[in-house]
Amino acid sequence: MFANVLVPTDGSDGAEATIGHAIDLARTYEAAVHALYVVPTGAEPPGLDSDDREEFYAPSERRGREATIRVTDRAEQDGLTASRAVHEGVPHRTILEYVDEHDVDIVVMGTHGRTGADRVRLGSTTERVLTLADVPILSVRLTDDEAPASTGGQYERLVIPTDGSDAADRAAETALDLAEAYDATVDVVYVVDSTTYDFDDAPRSIVGLLKEGGRNATEAVADAARERDLDVRTVVRRGVPAEELLEYAADVEADLVAMGTRGRTVGTGRLLGSTTARVVRRSSIPVLTVN
Repeated sequence: MFANVLVPTDGSDGAEATIGHAIDLARTYEAAVHALYVVPTGAEPPGLDSDDREEFYAPSERRGREATIRVTDRAEQDGLTASRAVHEGVPHRTILEYVDEHDVDIVVMGTHGRTGADRVRLGSTTERVLTLADVPILSVRLTDDEAPASTGGQYERLVIPTDGSDAADRAAETALDLAEAYDATVDVVYVVDSTTYDFDDAPRSIVGLLKEGGRNATEAVADAARERDLDVRTVVRRGVPAEELLEYAADVEADLVAMGTRGRTVGTGRLLGSTTARVVRRSSIPVLTVN
C-alpha cells in the first residue's frame, strides 16, 4: 500500500520520533524513504543581494543537509532505499508539491516544532498539510523537552473512530490495511456527541436510535476487519468525542488512532474538523488521518 514514505524534518532532537515511525513503516511495506527539509522563504529580510542572501541561508541549508542525511543514514542502515532534498519555499506548499512530484503515499510529521516561533511554524505547517494532502498523514506528537513521545515501531492495537461518514470509511479502509500489515488488534469506536444532544431531556427512543446508529457504523467497519481475519471489538460511548476517544485509546493502551478529516480552506480559523484537530493536538500516540 505504501511505496514511498516522506519525512519532512526540522532537524530537532524531537524529530527522532517521526524518523522512527517512518523507518518502521518503510521496513514493513518495503517502501522508499524520502527526507525533506524546507528552508522557509517567508523569513528572508527584504533587500538582500546575492552574497548576503547566500550568507543568510547558509545555516539553514547546512541544517537541512544534516537533518536529511540523518534520516537517510537511518534508512540505509535498515537496507531501505532513501533519498533526501533541501528546498526553499512556503513549508506546507513545498511539502505538498513534493508529495505530488514523487508519488508519496504517506507523510510522517511531528505535530509541533521545537520551541517558540519554530513550534508555531511547524504546528501550522502540519495542520495545513493534514487539511490539504490527498495522501494519509501520520502525525507524531513531540514532547516539550524535545524527547520523542514514542520512537516508532510495531503497531499492535489500533483505535478507529467512526461516525458512519464517507470520510470515516476511507480512514477505516486505510487503517485496516495498516492493521493487516502489522497483524494488529482493532477497536472501532463510535461516540454519541453529548454536546449536540441533551440526553437528560431527550426521549428514550431518540437515545436508542443514536446508539443503534453507532452500533451499525461500528459493525460495518468490524465486518471489514473480520474479512481480513483481524481481531476486532466495537464500542459505542457517549460524551465529548475527542475526550472520549483519547480516554479510550489510553485505557486500551493503543499504539495508533486512525480517523478521517474533512479539509477546510486554508485561511479559516480552524483548518480541521474540531474532533480531529483536538485528537491530533492532544494525542500522546500517533494519529493517522485520511482526508
